[in-house]
Amino acid sequence: MGFAIITFSVIFAMIVSGGLLLFYREEMIQRISEAINPHPKQPKSLLSTIQQTGVSIGGVVGHFENVLPRSQAEVSIARQRLQRAGFRDEAADKIFYGSKVLVPLLLCFLVLVSGLGQYGGIFLYILALGLGFLIPDFWLGRRIKQRQSAIRRGLPDVLDLLVICIEAGLSLDQGTARTAMELKAAQPELCDELGIVVLEQRAGRARGDAWKHLADRTSVDCVRNLVSMLVQADQFGTSIAKTLRVHSDTLRSQRVQAVEEAAAKTTIKLLFPLVLFIFPSLFVVTLGPAFISIMGSFGSLSH
Repeated sequence: MGFAIITFSVIFAMIVSGGLLLFYREEMIQRISEAINPHPKQPKSLLSTIQQTGVSIGGVVGHFENVLPRSQAEVSIARQRLQRAGFRDEAADKIFYGSKVLVPLLLCFLVLVSGLGQYGGIFLYILALGLGFLIPDFWLGRRIKQRQSAIRRGLPDVLDLLVICIEAGLSLDQGTARTAMELKAAQPELCDELGIVVLEQRAGRARGDAWKHLADRTSVDCVRNLVSMLVQADQFGTSIAKTLRVHSDTLRSQRVQAVEEAAAKTTIKLLFPLVLFIFPSLFVVTLGPAFISIMGSFGSLSH
């Protein structure tokens, strides 16, 4: 057991030292280039420093992605999930697979340092490795659900502004670009996706294909229904503004129905806390004094 701990410590130290060398490689290259071609330094802002640090850490984590064996199908699925979470950088999949290597090692190191390995033995290290391998997947899935919820909540507001733009005389493409620009601060997730739709159309992609790609990227049911309605309206020549207005009203009605359904479920959900926690407390408060008096009466009779 002691030999295994020493071996793990040596391997972890080698990995950390290699990561530090990779982390400071860019800074070393920059210093050498500044020494060869000196130029006046510009003051760095806090935002640029944070961004540069994040990029450097991401590069360090990305170097560990080659440790895991994976197929091309797994990589494509991971990239699709990363896109749904809003990560479209080329190094996103590398950082993701690199974190699946570093997080288990960090958890094992914490188990070693905290001394928990003395109680669980090798089983605790195996548990740390498995949990650390799954943590990035859990975090990514949670991030996807949060982004999809934000898109689902912001879709009616975006449709309202899109209807206003179309009724003001703009086309669907121009209205989409205007909506993505105006609501970027209020609805950043959905406006980001609409901006991609605009860029794809400017690159020459057909309107229907661009909107279908939006539905595939987000994987939200209400967005898929919207894309289907827009494609049908474009094919049959119906009013797009009226279609969008009807869909916006439908989404708001569905939101109200979801709230009413959640309110109706509260009575069933409150049953278990009532039975397990509240009712026993009420029984103790109401029947406790009577039980004490009865026990006192039985005690006096016995004497």
